[in-house]
Amino acid sequence: MAVKQVNTTMPIKEHEKHSYKLRGLNISRANQVWSIDITYIKIAGGIVYMAAIIDWHSKAVLLHKISSTMDNQLVMSVLNDALAKHPHPEIFNTDQGSQYISEVHIQRFKNLGITIFMDGKGRATDNICIECFWRSAKYERIYLNEYQSIGEMITDVDEYIEFYNHRRFHETLDYKKPMDVYQESIKLNQEKKRVA
Repeated sequence: MAVKQVNTTMPIKEHEKHSYKLRGLNISRANQVWSIDITYIKIAGGIVYMAAIIDWHSKAVLLHKISSTMDNQLVMSVLNDALAKHPHPEIFNTDQGSQYISEVHIQRFKNLGITIFMDGKGRATDNICIECFWRSAKYERIYLNEYQSIGEMITDVDEYIEFYNHRRFHETLDYKKPMDVYQESIKLNQEKKRVA
């Protein structure tokens, strides 16, 4: 039985929105811009949701989580774990989904002094970095499998992201690996700060 298209972006008019300002921005270092997004994955008996955070400069997936529900808890868990594990971004980009414009989500960024950008309504290409990752993950791994359980799917997706970050060469990165580019950029940033 076919599963109909799932809408993972559900805006709420009353919530605060932020404009999109990445067009034309020179993204030249790790942790300059992060994005988060949610996609859905079919498994036997239904669908599950995966949220991921990606660094635009390196294309590295910094954190991902899978859940049977698409809610604030999934988004905040991914966000808080990424912020605890990595240096904070200067800019955070999302779509206008209700999870991202919730007060708790917006306030988390404001408390840390992180600038918030949001895609234009209906403009998935504004978040092209993570959209390209979803496409790679789905066509290289997810669509090739029929997952019988959420556990089986989590194991397979974890293996793919480890491959994507640490072993997959990217043409847009001059055939380097995302996590290598991410770590090299952080090291360079730290050296520049020491010299300054």
